[in-house]
Amino acid sequence: MRSVDRNRRDEALRAANKPRRGVRLPSFGTRSGSRSGTRPGSRGRAAGWLTILPMALLLFLVLRTFVVEAFRIPSSSMERTLLVGDFLLVNKWVYGAEIPFTGARIPALRAPRHADVIVFDWPVDPDKAFVKRLVGLPGDTLVMQQGVLWRNGSSVSEPYVVQSGAAGTGVGNVGAGNGAVRDSWGPLVVPPRHFFVLGDNRGNSLDSRYWGFVPDTLLRGAPWFVYYSFTPDSAQPVPWLTRIRWTRLGTTVR
Repeated sequence: MRSVDRNRRDEALRAANKPRRGVRLPSFGTRSGSRSGTRPGSRGRAAGWLTILPMALLLFLVLRTFVVEAFRIPSSSMERTLLVGDFLLVNKWVYGAEIPFTGARIPALRAPRHADVIVFDWPVDPDKAFVKRLVGLPGDTLVMQQGVLWRNGSSVSEPYVVQSGAAGTGVGNVGAGNGAVRDSWGPLVVPPRHFFVLGDNRGNSLDSRYWGFVPDTLLRGAPWFVYYSFTPDSAQPVPWLTRIRWTRLGTTVR
């Protein structure tokens, strides 16, 4: 009886020590068949990034083409409204952004209005973007007398206008006459599908008085707000970091 009990006990011990199926013992170091230093799942993460990056790039291009775009102010033609060193986000959807290579536009949120600040491609060189104040819509009759703008027989209140610089002579094709003085010209009528624009700094602005009307096909959008601004200063090594205009950040453009 004792031998039988001993045999049963030995069998129980062997059964308890026998490895079970499906249970793997922990291993250390590099797995057999895998590259050294490569974690399991890294290929899946890389494939995920390769999928996400093209989608992110496509989204960026769509937003830049149809919704919003960044611009920098390089001149003082729109002071006090916009300053040299201002960086703007421009709403391209508001007037209906152009669909590339088609000449067609997406539906606009609204039509351009008097006193809008607009961004457009310069008719003289469409590779350059200008920002000016819209003062004349198609069909408007414009006159300027001693710096005062008259539209359709009524003087226009322009509290945003400043005057700096010496008097000049208009040399554009606005129909104001040969050698028209910068601050006295007209009358002229804005043709269909065109706009007449002026800088807020009337004494230092290259605008429609000098090169003519803006076709509506060159309209790009309206400035939304100033997202960054600094005071250019050649005496400072990094003025974009040391001369930030904190009070202008986030201000809307009107």
